[in-house]
Amino acid sequence: MRFKALLALTLVAGALGACATTTRLDAAGDVHDLLVAIRDNDRATFDAHVDRRALKYQIESRLMDEARQRGGQSNSVMALAALAAGPLADVAGEALIRPETFHAAANYYGYTPDRPIPGRVAIASTLRPTGDGRVCAAKKDGPCMLTFTREGDRWRLSSFDAQAANLYLKR
Repeated sequence: MRFKALLALTLVAGALGACATTTRLDAAGDVHDLLVAIRDNDRATFDAHVDRRALKYQIESRLMDEARQRGGQSNSVMALAALAAGPLADVAGEALIRPETFHAAANYYGYTPDRPIPGRVAIASTLRPTGDGRVCAAKKDGPCMLTFTREGDRWRLSSFDAQAANLYLKR
């Protein structure tokens, strides 16, 4: 009886592990395409693999967090920040969400013009499932700088951890 239960648990664990591997392999193709687009300044491919709305929302949230930290609990500061955050995020998004901005991240992951491009399996090994249907790109024990979400037929960049990038890219 115990053997059957152990066998069943092993099969379930193997199936779950295979799902995670399949997800990472699936995402790896789109992550590869995005990083090559960044390296080559290919705006059309870059735009196809980026969720601009999610990244602009992230910028807006960051602006609100900064206002909260600097303005404390002042209602007038927060009201002004709430009014300005959306338009400022739109402007910042247009200025920042482009291939040139992400060159340092592409270089960090090994996508430099002087190196061969890693294959899908190598990329999949650097992707971590985040538990919410998303995957993030990370080196070994490094931070998740780029997070991808499946939208329709492709995985798109939906989050970028600028603080982690500042810490690790400056090394």
